[in-house]
Amino acid sequence: MGVGKSTVGELLAGRLGVPYRDTDDDIVAAAGRTIAEIFVDDGEAAFRAIEKRAVRTALAEHTGVLALGGGAVLDADTRALLSGHRVVYLSMDVEEAVRRTGLNAARPLLAVNPRRQWRELMEARRHLYEEVASAVVATDGRTPEEVSQAALDALELKEA
Repeated sequence: MGVGKSTVGELLAGRLGVPYRDTDDDIVAAAGRTIAEIFVDDGEAAFRAIEKRAVRTALAEHTGVLALGGGAVLDADTRALLSGHRVVYLSMDVEEAVRRTGLNAARPLLAVNPRRQWRELMEARRHLYEEVASAVVATDGRTPEEVSQAALDALELKEA
């Protein structure tokens, strides 16, 4: 959350000359509601089912840079689907998260005690991110341009 996946994903797509897609955008467009509204109205389990379908569809259809929501890797089937793809895990520490997002209540999983909840989410997810990652790129103190270059370098990709 707040790591810059959309900004960096768009930059990477532009530098590689390929299309960009974000499964969170796909979900919002299909549902006609924000992700926060889906969480509140339908619950996390319903959101995760929608997210799983959105990721599966996007991986099957899309040939460019694809950004996934932070919880997408919670699903074992999704992690298996990602195994055949180049995956960049954009990492960040809690202080950077606070600086970038303020860890505000617009994040449904961080509504109460955001710092503690962010740390707990990362402790629960970090190993899953690392499991699917072809490369880990730290974003702390870096511009989106620097992060996108680091991702290109880590994946040994050349600009179009």
